[in-house]
Amino acid sequence: ISIKMAALCRTAALLLKPAKALPYTFVAAQNCSSGGHYQYILVEKKGSQQNVGFIQLNRPKALNALCDGLMTEMGQALDAFEADSQIGAIVITGSEKAFAAGADIKEMQNRTFQECYSGNFLAHWNRLSTVKKPVIAAVNGYALGGGCELAMMCDIIYAGEKAHFGQPEILLGTIPGAGGTQRLTRAVGKSLAMEMVLTGDRISAQEAKASGLVSKVYPADQVVQEAIRCGEKIAENSKLVSAMAKEAINAAFELTLAEGNRLEKRLFHATFATDDRKEGMTAFVEKRKASFKDK
Repeated sequence: ISIKMAALCRTAALLLKPAKALPYTFVAAQNCSSGGHYQYILVEKKGSQQNVGFIQLNRPKALNALCDGLMTEMGQALDAFEADSQIGAIVITGSEKAFAAGADIKEMQNRTFQECYSGNFLAHWNRLSTVKKPVIAAVNGYALGGGCELAMMCDIIYAGEKAHFGQPEILLGTIPGAGGTQRLTRAVGKSLAMEMVLTGDRISAQEAKASGLVSKVYPADQVVQEAIRCGEKIAENSKLVSAMAKEAINAAFELTLAEGNRLEKRLFHATFATDDRKEGMTAFVEKRKASFKDK
């Protein structure tokens, strides 16, 4: 067995120990690049109407460590789902053991400040946060470091009852670099965010729900199906109006209350220019199910 493989096996063994025994939670995975088409993810359509895009991280031996190739492929899959008029929502998941146990440290270990700054390192990871269609994270196992940041880029997080969330970058001599300090603070508040980022400690699925990081907790074998079911509910509505609603909610993190209310009002008014708004209200008055055309 090679030295690299032995190191990987030791890292995987560490991740399976209890939380107190885990020195850090990034995966020192083997180097990887974006070789063939979707080498690191599985992509398909889910739901009875095939209207939910489904992306599963697929680096099981590395506990779904987020290498550059994986993130590039995810961007490609997201672009494809955005362009697919059939898709009304997207679900992202990992395995039952790990949503994503961290970034691929082997890829960044020897990077210099000049390389990171001039190349805007990790900039393309932000693609998930700019998707117009609603995105649901179905998190089982470890969502740590970059994995936690990836989940927080999604619009809704469902967690398996044994999931763990954390930002342990401080234990590696760095800080979160893909939105961890910003999104975590907005989700759980200053005190808990400070504690998690400054100690590297993890929180359980139940703690994550109590703090507002996730919306629901399910048994591990049900969380993916529940996320798909939520995606199907969303996909039944107008995709155009869903995008407007998502834009308005996201703006709440950026704008003052007065500015946010003005934006909401403008988007509300804009729905009256759509056929779907007319169909929705007409169907309500006529006591029937609305048939939206995304126009």
